Amino acid sequence: MNFMDRKQIRQERRDLLKLVLFRLFSGLLLIGGILFALAGTFRYWQAWLFLAALALPLVMTLVFLLRKDPALLAKRMNLKEPRKEQRKIVQISGMFMLLGFFLPGLDYRFQWSAVPIWLIVVSVVVFECAYAMVVAVFAQNSYASRVVEIQEGQQLIDTGLYAIIRHPMYLASIILYLSIPLMLGSYYAVIPMALSCLEIIARIKDEEEMLKEGLLGYTAYTQRVKYRLLPYIW
Repeated sequence: MNFMDRKQIRQERRDLLKLVLFRLFSGLLLIGGILFALAGTFRYWQAWLFLAALALPLVMTLVFLLRKDPALLAKRMNLKEPRKEQRKIVQISGMFMLLGFFLPGLDYRFQWSAVPIWLIVVSVVVFECAYAMVVAVFAQNSYASRVVEIQEGQQLIDTGLYAIIRHPMYLASIILYLSIPLMLGSYYAVIPMALSCLEIIARIKDEEEMLKEGLLGYTAYTQRVKYRLLPYIW
């Protein structure tokens, strides 16, 4: 690799870092703005706890991917679903998730829920463990794109977590989504987040149809690893 190649790579990584940091901080500001605005106060301590619990693994994951797999990080910046079916699923799921972030602030303002501190703490621990699973998936699967697609040269991953269940990333996402409302002190927000998780199941079914048609060895893989999300259940 000559000097010009190294210079170009460094520039590409700087540009990628700028994009990732912009999305990270704008996302945190947006979520925080929704939570505090609807709560009507900055004394909504569960929101501060959630933002900290979210920011920490996000930054750690960013550092990990920049060092170990910047190509995967770049792939995950692509948010445009190529499949029409997936675009519909993402839109519906996004509406449920948005509602899931609107309700906690209102819940705090009007004191609808009384989530005990011990359950909030447990939810934080569960959330961080689920994020650790996400990082493990990134370490094992360089094709873990944010959108449903078959990438050029993509190979089947059937080791590590993928030897236990076929979609460990989606399992981690479901755990994350269900722990968020409890971290924020809202029982009511569990409902839209759970509905968002149902959309993940629809996403899996459509994705598997695509993978069986287009990814070499995937059909045989489904026969070896029988469960999508939960061993002995589904």
